[in-house]
Parts: sequence; structure tokens; C-alpha cells
Amino acid sequence: FSKDSCYLPPLRYPATCTFKGSLESEKQQYIIHGGKTPNNELSDKIYVMSVVCKNNKKVTFRCTEKDLVGDVPEARYGHSIDMVYSRGKSMGVVFGGRSYIPSAQRTTEKWNSVADCLPHIFLVDLEFGCSTSYILPELQDGLSFHVSIARNDTIYILGGHSLANNIRPANLYRIRVDLPLGSPAVNCTVLPGGISVSSAILTQTNSDEFVIVGGYQLENQKRMVCNIISLEGNKIEIRE
Repeated sequence: FSKDSCYLPPLRYPATCTFKGSLESEKQQYIIHGGKTPNNELSDKIYVMSVVCKNNKKVTFRCTEKDLVGDVPEARYGHSIDMVYSRGKSMGVVFGGRSYIPSAQRTTEKWNSVADCLPHIFLVDLEFGCSTSYILPELQDGLSFHVSIARNDTIYILGGHSLANNIRPANLYRIRVDLPLGSPAVNCTVLPGGISVSSAILTQTNSDEFVIVGGYQLENQKRMVCNIISLEGNKIEIRE
């Protein structure tokens, strides 16, 4: 890390994504939000990590902490953050995760008890440091450790675990974000053909194809199959 970087704690279960900026210096950026600190506390901070120097021997990063105003997402882990791009603008989208129960409800026995975060969508403007929450009627239950896939102005949310119901529903949501000159427009569509999965690994193999590996389909049952996800236009196809 460069000497002008802020401290980045070793976080467990943060939400991460890549960010393509418009400037040459912003080409390779990584957004990190939330997670558990080594003291088992939850973080509500958002970090921007960028590549400042790259040569044959090493890569030097710069890490900066981004302050947010507005509807700031509460400290959480097991959630997702993705970048959407619309009309030449970009926004971060935070969804899901778990957080400690409110301090007023804590007792000695359940001091570290966690609960699902409310199923709100947060749009985060990284340029101006503003955050706005949206309530969508299609999103009724809090989810964590789901899979999220971002492409242009659209995010697909698959699976996840609902702590309140202790289930891994076969969810498949399409969230589209429009960024006109005025207020953003966010809408959600429930799609068929989802899969029951949590804590899986997602990797991108080309511009229109992703692979899901591992994870859980039940509390004590790991998934022993992989899935290929293909995106074409407004269509998404999931196959084993």
C-alpha cells in the first residue's frame, strides 16, 4: 500500500466489487464495504482501493475511506455491493446482509446475536458520497450470502439465506437502475428459474458468462454441482 493510504482492517465477509472509473487513474478500483473486524465488531465503512503503480515485481495500492451522508447502510456482513452504469453515470448498489440486533434488545446471553438486515436497496454515489435507500415491494425478506451479478444497469440476485425463516429460497431477482438527470429509478422483477444456494463463489468467464461454484443448499448439505449463468439482452439462463 502507498504511504498515503488509510488503514484497512482484515475484514471477514465484506462486500466487494470492481469499479471502472472514467479517468485513467480510476481504471482499476475496488470497492469494499462492511464486514467483521478482528474484534468481532461490524463495520459500516466503505473503502476505495485503487492501483497507483504496477510493474513486473509488485503492485502498489492506495486505500481511501469514503464518508457517506443520507441513508447510510448500517454495519453488516454477508451482503453484496455492485456497480451499475446508466446514461454515463455509475452507482454502487448495496443489498442484504446481517447485523447485530439493536442494543436495546441485547442481553448478556445474546449480545452477539444477529438478524437479517431489512431488504432495502441502497444506491451509493461514490463521487459525492451520498446514499439513498429504496423499498421495493418484491423484496420482502432479508437475505445474506446470496449471489449477485452486475451487468450494465442491471443486477441479478440469486439464492441467499433467510435467517428469520432459516431457508435458502430459490430466489431470482432482476433489479434495474436508471440514472437520468433527476432522481434515480429502481425497479425489481421476480424471475422464474432461480436456484437454492448460499455462500457460493462466483467468477466471470467472459462478458456474458459466469460460473457459480460450491456453497450450501441446506444447512448441512454442500452443493456438489456447478452452474453456468449466461446473460443475453434481458434474458438470464442458469444451467448445471
